[in-house]
Amino acid sequence: MQLLHGRVSQVAMPSLLNAVVTAPAMRPRAPLTVRGAVSAEVSTVQEGKRAVKFRPCIDIHKGKVKQIVGSTLRDLPDDGNSDNAAALITNFESQLSAGAFAEMYKNDGLLGGHVIMLGADPASHAAALEALKAYPGGLQMGGGVNLDNARGYLDAGASHVIVTSFVFRDGQMDDERLKQLVKLTGKNRLVLDLSCRKKDGQYMVVTDRWQRFSDLVVNEATLVMLSAFADEFLVHGVDVEGKRLGIDDELVKILGKYSPIPCTYAGGVNTLADLERIKAAGNGVVDVTVGSALDVFGGDLPYKEVVAWHNRQLASCDASREGS
Repeated sequence: MQLLHGRVSQVAMPSLLNAVVTAPAMRPRAPLTVRGAVSAEVSTVQEGKRAVKFRPCIDIHKGKVKQIVGSTLRDLPDDGNSDNAAALITNFESQLSAGAFAEMYKNDGLLGGHVIMLGADPASHAAALEALKAYPGGLQMGGGVNLDNARGYLDAGASHVIVTSFVFRDGQMDDERLKQLVKLTGKNRLVLDLSCRKKDGQYMVVTDRWQRFSDLVVNEATLVMLSAFADEFLVHGVDVEGKRLGIDDELVKILGKYSPIPCTYAGGVNTLADLERIKAAGNGVVDVTVGSALDVFGGDLPYKEVVAWHNRQLASCDASREGS
């Protein structure tokens, strides 16, 4: 796949090795833009019939399952007296363990959820491994993933590892790091987190606990190009994440229109109607994560109703396939 004068052209990639070797350099000096029509419609995701799925989450902070407004996280030490501690907004802290949530998701048949460590402390690491052990193959693992620990998380039971900050350096994507990670994990077990915030009218990927803007725009060219390296994308709408004020429809539309691979959106979901909005805006191909709004995380939206909605999507898709 090559980026030529702002346009994307498809190049045959018969193997992961070819994808790694022939991939274009991904350190654009200016935000990546598209000037013409691009062939994202060749995607099997866009062509095939699939159900929109609910992807559950387990966010871990200092060993506890919490729901935090992600944009309030800082890299400063939390000594109890710092501005960091005061600025952190925690929506909910559960008395249940990460393993208990993983067991619940397993019992409800929910695949492809994500475990995110919001810190590298030993308690959070232990809690994450507990979740992976409780639901081997059912959860993706993210938070500080790099070349040193990615393989270990996969061996511990993660279906995929999720990566953001490691493949960026000084606000630019480091293609060598990305290639190394793909060689280590395999494309089919890597999820790229393209969580973003709006800046100057464009959605820019943010890294380092969503504090640093990169120069990478979430648009057609970027999604098509990076699909050569990942099995899925995970995208938090950071401007609305954790605030339960409604979804970012514009961002969901971009993902639904242009992502050639499965993509999960998170941010702002508050009602079942928001799930239907994502289904519509995302062209029926964008999955959804719900966090703070769920009653299991202290919100008002019944978890069981979301699971029932998820099951209805699967049943409807199965019926559609049988009738075609």
